[in-house]
Amino acid sequence: MVSKRKLSKAEASGENGKADLPTRSSETKRSRISAPGEVETEGIFEELIRTSGIVLKAGEGQNEIAVDQMSFQKKLCLALEKHPTYPGVVKLFISGLESHIKDRNQFKNCLLPCASTQTEGSRTRHSYCDSLIKLLLGIKILQPAVITLLLEKIPEFFFDIVGTFGTDFPRLIINQFKWLDKALDSQDLVKNLMQLVSVSPVPIQHDIITSLPEILEDSQQSEVARELSCLLKQGRQLTVPILDALSRLDLDAGLMAEVRQSAMTIVPSVKLEDLPVVIKFILHNVKATDAVEVISDLRKNLDLSSCDLPLKILSSQKKAKSQVQASSSMSQVTTSQNCVKLLFDVIKLAVRFQKEVSEAWIKAIENSTSVSDHKVLDLMILLLIHSTNTKYRKQAEKLLKNKIQLGCMPEQLMQNAFQNHSLVIKDFFPSILAIAQTFLHSGHPAVVSFGSCMYKQAFAAFDSYCQQEVVSALVTHVCSGNETELDISLDVLTDLVVLHTSLLMRYATFVKTILDSTQKLHPCQIRKLFYILSTLAYSQRQERSYIQDDMHMVIRKWLSSTVPNHKQMGIIGAVTMIGSVALKRNEGDGSSLERLELSSERDEQLSNLLDLVGFCCEQTPEVLALYYDEFANLIEKHKGNLDLQFLDKFGKSLVEDFPSDFVVDLSPTVDGSFLFPVKSLYNLDEDETQGAIAINLLPLLSQNNVGSVTGGMSSQSKRVVSPLCLSPCFRLLRFYTAEQNSGSLEEIDALLGCPLYLTNLEVEGKLDSLSKQEREFLCSLLFYALNWFREVVNAFCQQQDAEMKGKVLTRLQNITELQNVLGKCLAATPGYVPPPATFDSEALEAVSSTNAIGPVRKKTGKKRKTDGSKASSADHSQGDDSSEGNQPDPELSELEKTATERETENPLAKLQNYRLYFRELDLEVFTVLHCGLLTKSVLDTEMHTEFCEVVQLGPAELSFLLDDLCWKLEHVLTPGSTRRVPFLKERSYKDIGFSHLCRRSPKEVAICVVKLLKPLCNHMENMHNYFQAVIQNQGAEGEPGVNIQEHMLMSSCYQQLLLTFRSLFAWNGFSQSENTDLLGSALQVLASRLKPGETEFLLLEDLISESFHYLLNFQQSVPNFHCAFILTQLLITITKKPVAGWKKEKIASLAKQFLCQSWVRPSGDGEKGSQFNNALHTLLCIYLEHTDNILKAIEEISSVGVPELINSTKDGCSSTYPTLTRQTFLIFFRVMMAQLESSVKSIPVGKTSDSSEVQLEKLLQWNIAVRNFHILINLVKVFDSRPVLGVCLKYGRLFVEAFLKLAMPLLDYSFKKHRDDVQSLLKTLQLSTRQLHHMCGHSKIHQDIGLTNHVPLLKKSLEQFVYRVKAMLAFNHCQEAFWMGVLKNRDLQGEEILSQASGERGSEEEDSAESPVEEPSGSSTDLSDDDGANGPGSPTAP
Repeated sequence: MVSKRKLSKAEASGENGKADLPTRSSETKRSRISAPGEVETEGIFEELIRTSGIVLKAGEGQNEIAVDQMSFQKKLCLALEKHPTYPGVVKLFISGLESHIKDRNQFKNCLLPCASTQTEGSRTRHSYCDSLIKLLLGIKILQPAVITLLLEKIPEFFFDIVGTFGTDFPRLIINQFKWLDKALDSQDLVKNLMQLVSVSPVPIQHDIITSLPEILEDSQQSEVARELSCLLKQGRQLTVPILDALSRLDLDAGLMAEVRQSAMTIVPSVKLEDLPVVIKFILHNVKATDAVEVISDLRKNLDLSSCDLPLKILSSQKKAKSQVQASSSMSQVTTSQNCVKLLFDVIKLAVRFQKEVSEAWIKAIENSTSVSDHKVLDLMILLLIHSTNTKYRKQAEKLLKNKIQLGCMPEQLMQNAFQNHSLVIKDFFPSILAIAQTFLHSGHPAVVSFGSCMYKQAFAAFDSYCQQEVVSALVTHVCSGNETELDISLDVLTDLVVLHTSLLMRYATFVKTILDSTQKLHPCQIRKLFYILSTLAYSQRQERSYIQDDMHMVIRKWLSSTVPNHKQMGIIGAVTMIGSVALKRNEGDGSSLERLELSSERDEQLSNLLDLVGFCCEQTPEVLALYYDEFANLIEKHKGNLDLQFLDKFGKSLVEDFPSDFVVDLSPTVDGSFLFPVKSLYNLDEDETQGAIAINLLPLLSQNNVGSVTGGMSSQSKRVVSPLCLSPCFRLLRFYTAEQNSGSLEEIDALLGCPLYLTNLEVEGKLDSLSKQEREFLCSLLFYALNWFREVVNAFCQQQDAEMKGKVLTRLQNITELQNVLGKCLAATPGYVPPPATFDSEALEAVSSTNAIGPVRKKTGKKRKTDGSKASSADHSQGDDSSEGNQPDPELSELEKTATERETENPLAKLQNYRLYFRELDLEVFTVLHCGLLTKSVLDTEMHTEFCEVVQLGPAELSFLLDDLCWKLEHVLTPGSTRRVPFLKERSYKDIGFSHLCRRSPKEVAICVVKLLKPLCNHMENMHNYFQAVIQNQGAEGEPGVNIQEHMLMSSCYQQLLLTFRSLFAWNGFSQSENTDLLGSALQVLASRLKPGETEFLLLEDLISESFHYLLNFQQSVPNFHCAFILTQLLITITKKPVAGWKKEKIASLAKQFLCQSWVRPSGDGEKGSQFNNALHTLLCIYLEHTDNILKAIEEISSVGVPELINSTKDGCSSTYPTLTRQTFLIFFRVMMAQLESSVKSIPVGKTSDSSEVQLEKLLQWNIAVRNFHILINLVKVFDSRPVLGVCLKYGRLFVEAFLKLAMPLLDYSFKKHRDDVQSLLKTLQLSTRQLHHMCGHSKIHQDIGLTNHVPLLKKSLEQFVYRVKAMLAFNHCQEAFWMGVLKNRDLQGEEILSQASGERGSEEEDSAESPVEEPSGSSTDLSDDDGANGPGSPTAP
């Protein structure tokens, strides 16, 4: 055996030329055979291994290699091949190997890298050597047997538990197959490995799959990828290793798309911890060509709501106070948040380094149109792109803004993002701050609101650094001077100080700096600022004394100022601060409310401050009235939470002024000399003769007028008593009394029925005989009386006693009567300026602004066209080139349009312009709508019922209340994008007249209106019955004519009721999940009118359907077109967008019914005017948008209705569509052109893969569209007004562009199969484009700039059409069918324009039958300026 060993060495040394080195090595090994740790027994395996250069170790030691790895393999291979028993020696060798590795330690040594040993005379030492098994696998004759042996060994370790320091044998075995230089039968190896995957435990499956990319040959990758893709769909445990393996395989595009789709299908159901790996795989393999499609699919499948589940469970367990469960849920929440963080890290890497990913995300979000399709993910992705990729920052910001404006990104979405994913969102804080700052500069209210919400959420969710940055940004906004920024920032700070008082206290120093910039603030803003500072200063026992000192100093400075505005600001600040001090405090455990103990020093401070306020107010009625109003608002705001002792101490002196100043004993005569004789009017307590009182209004007003004339005659020390303070002082008295008496007003209920000292108000025919001073005095008297009654109704509207309710209804009747008188007086008193009803400087500025341009301007400046010709010219103006086809006039609110329209019909409607001078009605007043018939008992002297008087809420009172309610709802509930300032266009005056209303949130207002729905339904049903009776009586002979005045009043009530319903259901708050129950209760009221008692358990969708049916019943009784329009909008609002199914059909049918109805006023005239035109525009759009076949509908109107109009008389209309007249033709034309252009965009673009039937169907749609286009364009020959031409040029170009983009690809692929259809289509369109060419010439000749602005772009589109048709023919190998001619200039009627006629007459060929498809072009490259209308001419198809 030794001699053989020597022989092999000699042979080996002979080959290598180095005989002495192996010999020394072998001698060394022989001397170490019995060394400790070496294998003692030798078989054929051990002998050959040892002689080839590796020393096998037993136990923990590594096998040692003393030669180069290549040398070892060559020696061993040669030794085996030269062995006498070869090839049998291979089996013996493998048997020896198998025996050797039965011992696990020895097996481990064989699987681990060998240790390199430095021997005497060796030149190099390798830092890393392969394992013995890996070296054996590199030998060709041993490889198959070793592979088989290793694969058979793997099942032995299936059930081994690998500890922290244990040996993972399956993994070591599989590692041996990686990166083999030569794999003799890789197919068989991979097959066996895949079989092992199917039976192995998960850890071994994991190891095999992740190792496959290093084992496979290139030719095997596709097959294995398909197997792995199938495996991916079968289970979720191997998701990570499979995707890891697939990402390292080189796959062709088709297979990669297939594999990626498999990964996409598991996204919704994959484990949260595996989700980042799946997303990384999908994004890593995205190519620019399919990026949008892939990202769109990923966006649909990726839902972060599953990540929110642990957080919701934790919050519910915290409420249940389950500590053990809560702690386990906390770990789940942490894990969940970490997984989401990893997920967004993966997306961030893709966004940063893959350009196409950012573009695709933006495009995918942009393409999503439905509100319900948008997720928290979209918002977070946009923030991620904004913070990560500077190139797409502006694009992401713009997209987010657009989505907010469209209502697709509600604030609830952002709140969910901050609450559930704050760990991720925090990384985007710089972007959040930048976007919020930008949004606050926006002109769109929804965007501004979203920006403010971002500030609030960031403050609540992030750490102290972020909170400080948020406060600093808000303070910067406040000090910027920008009106919108200032208001919104103060609102945000107000919300923060209410919700997070203790947190905001840390940054009180920042907030206090706003006091240095108060010169830019309005009184309302001063009120907010001092509320914020007062809350911070007085909310805890550890008061911020430095804030208090600064506030006192600023207020004293303002109060001592001679500038009226500063005094008013001082009063507002002082009262606000007093309110914070007077609040009961929630101390200790919060179990009881107790007053914060006032130190004597602070008590004295406040007392001195109030004394100063009182002194400043004495001589100025406006300032005193403001003081009363501010104090009243303070009591109302903190109702039930004010310290009564404190209130009594500081408020009692104010309310004690009312009886002495304004109330006198009722007497038959009044001493004194006045402009008008004094008369006691509107006494509701005539039976009470003893102790009767009256409001001393006329004498007080006369005295005030005399005092203002005599000027400084009055003593400076005497307090001025003015009727200006009557209503404000009573409001304060009312709230003070209610607060002190637990809501009871019994102490002051005599003021409800007491009379006023006025004068005889029968002014009919007497006004002309009065002087200007007397007329103005009378107007002021009426304003004061009306405001007194308004405040009285505000005070007593909620009293439950029937007697009191009757008096309140009577006061409402008094208001409507006085308004009639006032309307007549105002009409006879031009230029009159009423006394103010609100008294802060903002309101007074608004009053002076209105005085300058308001009532006078309303009479003369904003003239409305009433006769036919003027209406026609108004219609023409609507056709200005800048007007949008689908947008009605946006400048006026719905109510403003209504009010302005009624001016020409009813002079009393001009009171709408003086709304600013009336005291605001509280929301509680509308509980009067619940009243039906009330019986008021009049008692005799012995307290017996003398007679009964029936008091009813009549049409005038109902109209008065509904009108005010509509204004309120439009202001609060209508989205900002559609709401306009009702009276004044200046932004700073937007809340004038709504100061009480704006203290309530939109949800509170909505709740109030939902409670009113039952009486509102009753009133609307009454209106329905009234007009049904009117319609029936009109058809009956011998019936009396319609009472026009009553008809107008009832129509107004009907319209206001419909507006109220629409404003309520259009409130965007109903889209938020927390308001779903409120929406359900509102719909339940409507649904129960049809099915009483059956709606309690209906689902929301069923409630919507029943409510829809209920409202649909009113279609037969609508009295005018505007009511019909509002009813249609209400039905759309109820059904929620998108409207689909039978509701869509019903709405289309209803809209068509209204369009086909003749609308005549009670006077017999047809309806007209701007309000009618705007409503007609919108209703026609609704009809065309909801009809099943828009092309058929347009064809019906243009082919039936318009010819009927053309054949009618001058003042006639279409018999099918009576709303289509010569005055409204422009509206119909514009809407049809715009809707036609919009509808063709929905026709799918032609594809090569389309079947012949699909191509034919699309061709048919385009054929109808082009035919409609041809009909509409040719109407210009009859209706050739400038606005009609403008619409033609604008939408003609858009239609041609849509045809080029969407129809021409279809013609490319369908020309051979449907040649006749294509040729017919092009012929029809060519006739239309020729007419467009004539319009271009007409515009240039008339040098109309508004029209010629459209010409260059239109000419370009026409030229593109010519060459695109040529390209289509070339694509179908029909180039010879195309030729160019010269097209002449012609006018609208087709007559040649001789002044620019070409000298060549050869162009007459353009009219020959040989050129069935010819097209003009305006290419300036071929033309001179003189004959710019001529161009290359006509493509001709065979």
